[in-house]
Amino acid sequence: MKIYFRQFFLLISLLLLTSCFDILDKVNVKADGSGEYSLILNASKSKTRLVSISKMETVNGKKVPQKSEIEAKINEAARIFKSVPGISNVKTSMDFDNYIIKLSCNFKKIENVNAGLEQLKAKNILGKMIPTQIYSNDSAKKTFTRNKINTFKSDYDKLSSADKEVFNNAKYTSVLQFENIVKSQSNNAYQLSPNRKAMKLEGNVLDFILQKKQIQNTITFQ
Repeated sequence: MKIYFRQFFLLISLLLLTSCFDILDKVNVKADGSGEYSLILNASKSKTRLVSISKMETVNGKKVPQKSEIEAKINEAARIFKSVPGISNVKTSMDFDNYIIKLSCNFKKIENVNAGLEQLKAKNILGKMIPTQIYSNDSAKKTFTRNKINTFKSDYDKLSSADKEVFNNAKYTSVLQFENIVKSQSNNAYQLSPNRKAMKLEGNVLDFILQKKQIQNTITFQ
């Protein structure tokens, strides 16, 4: 698998050897623009297969990362995030029994998360083609934006059939929570909660890679 699909640290190299994994991207934004960001990788539905894979050196010509390598990369990612101005309370958890890994942090403004992702890219923890300018917030205009990302269709088309299969059942969920009440949004694919303070977008990872589903959304608050 080429580096531009290694989206979430070294663990993704292991997850991409199975098609059954979930990615949860969650943002909680307060009225003043500060908040909490978390990223959860969950391959528990494939843990039996992953236990077997973890005992091998290679699968389909790809090196299988060891537990120590994954831990080292996750810890390195945490150290990088801690060094970013505006980022604090960085936490990681690694459940290798169920293959669930989480990275979370607090931010003074959502753009701090973008800066942290840029740093991960600069240190080659994220692939060079992975988008990092994901969010923006304008308190004066009372808007929060989930920015558009580029399509990966041409890269996907170049993959082998075996590599393409790993995306067949992979799921992605984005959850946005706010202290303010949502007035409107530009992408109605996001499900709005009854109290209008949270929204969710979910679908197959492949649908987002090929942009059959759009992530971008401009949210306006009351």
